[in-house]
Amino acid sequence: MIRSATAATILAMAGLYGGCDAHAASFDCTRARAADERAICADRSLNDQDVRMAVMLNIAEGLVAMGQRGAMQDDQRDWLAARRACGADRRCLAARYQERIAAIQSVLDGVAAGGPY
Repeated sequence: MIRSATAATILAMAGLYGGCDAHAASFDCTRARAADERAICADRSLNDQDVRMAVMLNIAEGLVAMGQRGAMQDDQRDWLAARRACGADRRCLAARYQERIAAIQSVLDGVAAGGPY
C-alpha cells in the first residue's frame, strides 16, 4: 500500500517538473556549466532520471529521522562528486543515476517495511 502510494506521489510530483525544459529537478539548466550538468540538460532520459532522483530524495528525506536524513545528505554529496566525475559520458551518468535511485528506493522500502500506516 505505502509503496504504491509512494510511487503515485513520485509520478505526480515528477509531472510538475516535466513541463519546464530549462530545468532539471536538481539544478537550473540555464546555469549549467559543468560537463555533467550540460549533458543531463541535453538528454531527455538523463533529465527524467534527475527529476525522478530528486523527487524520490525529497520524499525520502521527509520520511526518515534526522540522523538518517543527515547520512542521506552526505551520500548525496558523495554521489554528486561521482556524477561530476562522469563528465559528459552519458552512459556513466545513466549508471550513476540508476545506482542513486536504487539506493533511495531502498530507503523508501525500509520506511514502508516499518508500517502499518
